[in-house]
Amino acid sequence: MTDWMPPVKRRLGRAAAALLLYGLAQGAMAQSGHQAVLDAREALRKGDKARLALAVTATRQNPLAQWVEYWELGNRLDTAQADELEAFYTRWPGTYVEDRLRNDWLLVLGKRRDWDNFSRDFPRFRMNDDREVTCYALLTQHLKGQDVREAARDAWFAQRDLDDGCNVLASNLYAAGVFSDNDAWRKARLAIEANRTSAARAAAALVDPSAPVAIAEFAKDPERYLARKGTGDAQATELATLALLRLGSKDPDAAAAALKARWQALLPKHLAALAWAGAAEGAAQRLLPEAASYYQRAVALFQQAPAAKRELAPWSDDMLGWQVRAALRFQGPDAERWVLVSNALDRMSAAEQKDPTWVYWRARAMQALAPSGADGDAARLAAKQLLESISGQMNFYGKLALEELGGSVVLPPAPRPLTAAERDASRRIAGFERALLLIDIGLRGEGVREWNFTLRGLNDRELLAAAQLACDNEVWDRCINTSDRTRSEVDMAQRFPMPFRKDVIEQARAIGLDPAYVYGLIRQESRFIMDARSHVGASGLMQIMPATARWTAKKIGMDYKQSMITDRDVNLKLGTAYLKLVLDDFQGSQALAAAAYNAGPGRSRRWRDGPLLEPAAWAENIPFAETRDYVKKVLSNAVYYNALINGKPESLKARLGPKIGPRDATSPATDKEIP
Repeated sequence: MTDWMPPVKRRLGRAAAALLLYGLAQGAMAQSGHQAVLDAREALRKGDKARLALAVTATRQNPLAQWVEYWELGNRLDTAQADELEAFYTRWPGTYVEDRLRNDWLLVLGKRRDWDNFSRDFPRFRMNDDREVTCYALLTQHLKGQDVREAARDAWFAQRDLDDGCNVLASNLYAAGVFSDNDAWRKARLAIEANRTSAARAAAALVDPSAPVAIAEFAKDPERYLARKGTGDAQATELATLALLRLGSKDPDAAAAALKARWQALLPKHLAALAWAGAAEGAAQRLLPEAASYYQRAVALFQQAPAAKRELAPWSDDMLGWQVRAALRFQGPDAERWVLVSNALDRMSAAEQKDPTWVYWRARAMQALAPSGADGDAARLAAKQLLESISGQMNFYGKLALEELGGSVVLPPAPRPLTAAERDASRRIAGFERALLLIDIGLRGEGVREWNFTLRGLNDRELLAAAQLACDNEVWDRCINTSDRTRSEVDMAQRFPMPFRKDVIEQARAIGLDPAYVYGLIRQESRFIMDARSHVGASGLMQIMPATARWTAKKIGMDYKQSMITDRDVNLKLGTAYLKLVLDDFQGSQALAAAAYNAGPGRSRRWRDGPLLEPAAWAENIPFAETRDYVKKVLSNAVYYNALINGKPESLKARLGPKIGPRDATSPATDKEIP
């Protein structure tokens, strides 16, 4: 019976196998069964409506029939009618594809401006995770006379790229006087800061129809634009501020020079402060030493502005986050550093202030600024309480907070074992069965979405059972991510699994690597998916780039062909060998080596230039958000893996090592051949 089964890179899990047998019993699993599903997916990719229509008939009895129907109907949604959607909802109630098709249909209805059908369907949208749909929904509420200003502003301000839903919402609310000119300019500033010039043009056009032409001009050459323009009316002043923000993101020193020479005097203080903050943010992202002084200028101007004006030009959370990072790199007096940190944290949004990153650095600032003796006791107590509030969290800053309080990381108690009934209940959930089958036949993206949808509303015990189902089927990413959702019960074997334990530990130790560090990196790189491939081409368990694999193989004398890159043993050998070479080149600094593994050794070398920093401050200043998050998670993971492998607690600070700064002159020369 195996001649009809699709080739897979691992054994079928029990739940997926049960679904296959079910399909056989229904007469659907002849050789064309799964191939028909895969053919349908390929037809969708090519936009072949005729093949998709045939696939619906061919897969009628297949356990994945609903997916084929979803692809077919979704591919012609622009001409579909409401009764077709209702028929689909009736056939597949409560499923992921029902809700996802509703999401797609709501977008179509919004673009059609069919608010009656939109309003009827939207209350049934369970995921409600599409910002454009949210904007359409807010518009329908506005049209019914409801007050949606705050929610609508939040949705519009959070919009990244220009989309119809949020754009039509903003246009209607501006025309109705719900959104003000300042709202429009604030949106334009946020868009320019995020390098989203299309969204900036659309927002500014609400106030000034000629603004898009000016924005297009200074998007290309802000320095030239600023040299030819003045302030004059309110629109000209706002456009000049936008141009300065654009210049600050492209060339912060040029923006600072323009402000000093002319624009600080021309702009009102609240906008001059914002322009300086834009230059400071650009400088901080480039790790320039001037970043902190630019922020100090910005803060001074902001504080001089009238309170009512300050509210008209608030700084974004991103801008304030980079103020903290620039302050941590500040080479002046300690008191100035921590005042700059505190100033930024005080002005962040309430939601952002709760992030453990900023809770930790706020506590550190309070400790540093507390007066000596009894006068500082209240501040030190408040700092202690802040650290305590995150010290139980299983993340990078939670661990650092715990160590600041004198504690050490210990593994949480294991939850009581799952019962047979709990396991069986999880196996019988159709969404999980479909997800495992989708993953087994190579449709991982669809399987992951099906799995995640099915997790909604589960309690801790149900999540543990679902995670165990994924673990048992060796779908390690779903095992980890599902177990990560529990709150009161924590299963470390699920959250930090050790597939291929013998091979990983032996390979790491054979070349002098810490197995916990290797596991921490693999968990972050691939979630133990052996055939994983990133958007940039990195492959396999340790996500090695093809050129890096070839170079490393040659370096260690391995007979290697590119087709071997996803082979588990080959990938592990090449990945660990490369990691060891990088780690040695960075004198054993696991933070520097992790950054190099993710973003390249050249960048990691540049990022270490500048002041000597404690490793946590250095990691927080990594310019790339992905790499910054990666380094913190790899090191945090490694602490837990060390406890699981060696059975003893470990200090994250010890793993982070000594302060990070420029390479010592007495150290061996950099190996610039490492890719």
